[in-house]
Amino acid sequence: MGRRIDVTDTLVIDEDEIEESFVRAGGPGGQHVNKTSSAVQLRFDARNSANLPDDVRQRLEKLAGAKATKDGVIIVTARGRASQALNRAAARMRLVALLRAAARPPKKRLKTKTPARAKRDRIEAKSRRAGVKKLRQPPKDDG
Repeated sequence: MGRRIDVTDTLVIDEDEIEESFVRAGGPGGQHVNKTSSAVQLRFDARNSANLPDDVRQRLEKLAGAKATKDGVIIVTARGRASQALNRAAARMRLVALLRAAARPPKKRLKTKTPARAKRDRIEAKSRRAGVKKLRQPPKDDG
């Protein structure tokens, strides 16, 4: 078993679950960028991870959005730095931040009443709008 990455106090993932690949980064940097594979792409198979509880897995896939494939693999890319090591660290930090956000259960919404002032303001706004529309109508002909 490889090294472990502490996500939270209770959630830990193995480094073996993360697949790294290094690709060429685009953008500025001249010949150096064209010669080195400094961008890193991390792949984390959330659906098949033994360390992720089901509720965290579901929240992670929803939070990841376009970073998640239809098979539940989370792909994080970092290419902002010229150094492969810095890009690797940045990608890992992004993945851990995503996992931490997914590990945090959503807060329950407390139902509250609409304040009386808000109701009154809404009714007043409706009557003002009705008055404006009434002024736009052509005058009625009595005749």
